[in-house]
Amino acid sequence: MYIFPAHSETIVSAFNRKEVIARLNQVTQNVNFLDFDETKKKSHLFNGVVKEDSFRISLVIDKADSFLPLIAGKIESTAAGCILFLKYSLFPGASFFLGFWSVIILAMSLFFFLGKSDPAYGFLCLAIGLGNYLFAWIHFKRKIRKSQSLFYNLLNLQVRD
Repeated sequence: MYIFPAHSETIVSAFNRKEVIARLNQVTQNVNFLDFDETKKKSHLFNGVVKEDSFRISLVIDKADSFLPLIAGKIESTAAGCILFLKYSLFPGASFFLGFWSVIILAMSLFFFLGKSDPAYGFLCLAIGLGNYLFAWIHFKRKIRKSQSLFYNLLNLQVRD
């Protein structure tokens, strides 16, 4: 069980490692986000870095999205293709803010439970914190499905539900 929203999966592909890397390179661009003209181009599906046996990519988006998954993948060759080990996680900044606000809400609930002896506000704080956490998980899972769909299409795999 992960503390922050995350998901991992293993994919077996009939393509060999070099073919997978070539396909990823065709749809991935390492973008300098400080270059405004570069970021306006929509010639790729993913932003990130593709190496010889691993990659770190995320979907190209038009507007900010706190729940966008960062896909870290490792590729291992096999006799009949390759195996991809994928880990979907929040970006470090999004994880930091989710953790930060979870700690603040927990501290507030402890203050109301122990310091002020007002359990109604303590439970309200816990409910808000739990709601925030569930909201993050639900929207993260929705973004994972979108990323998986594009990634599976790239590798000519069946999309699972």
